[in-house]
Amino acid sequence: MDLGLTDRVFVVTAASSGLGRATAGVLVREGARVVLVARREDVLAEAVADLGDDRAAALTADLAEPDTAARVCDLALDRWQRLDGAMLSVGGPPAGSVLDTTDEQWREAYDSVFLAALRLTRAVVARGTASDLAIAWVLSTSVKSPIPGLAASNGLRPGLGMLVKQLADELGPQGTRVVGLAPGRIETERVQHLDSLFPDPAAAREAAERAIPLGRYGEPEEFGRIAAFLLSPAASYVTGSVIPIEGGALRTL
Repeated sequence: MDLGLTDRVFVVTAASSGLGRATAGVLVREGARVVLVARREDVLAEAVADLGDDRAAALTADLAEPDTAARVCDLALDRWQRLDGAMLSVGGPPAGSVLDTTDEQWREAYDSVFLAALRLTRAVVARGTASDLAIAWVLSTSVKSPIPGLAASNGLRPGLGMLVKQLADELGPQGTRVVGLAPGRIETERVQHLDSLFPDPAAAREAAERAIPLGRYGEPEEFGRIAAFLLSPAASYVTGSVIPIEGGALRTL
């Protein structure tokens, strides 16, 4: 199936590893070009080398910084004179209970998770060159069901999920699509870290796998294929949806 991604240009954030890196790899294999954003310069350099410097460029930056969104979009335009969309993923906020999470932690989570999504979306819409821009927000299954011990994520992600709906209403008339992706237990550094917080990580993982109908954690590549499809013209009639990628673990519609 030709996804229609040849020579399209996408910004991909949190792209040094995990979901962002996997999605960038699928996009490039399908013919697209990517601008990668992350805070780890050495890992970004390795990613560009793997993907090819004719297909990938990188910006070492923190999405919580107000000017990062404009800088990465400008890099795409300077390098390839076009910008077709973005996949926005940010590192998850720290674990904690509702009342034990401090004001400072709530503010930092809001800046990095919530405002970062809005800033990059605003920049892509303002600078995008395509008539059919596609924007994907990486959220979490906490959009639909709380995850124990992740108060900040549980508090912020559902709001972003609702904004996916509103942005679809606001941007649909101009041809722009916005979708949310809700990954569950995908084999990333983030999920491995969360598992390690349990007194018995191996037992915690076994219990988590038993709660997944497919009986295993997902692979980043499996997430990346879905993300690339939803960013592509092949998904031209999909917008305003938050799509779970969680092996059937969610018990909600």
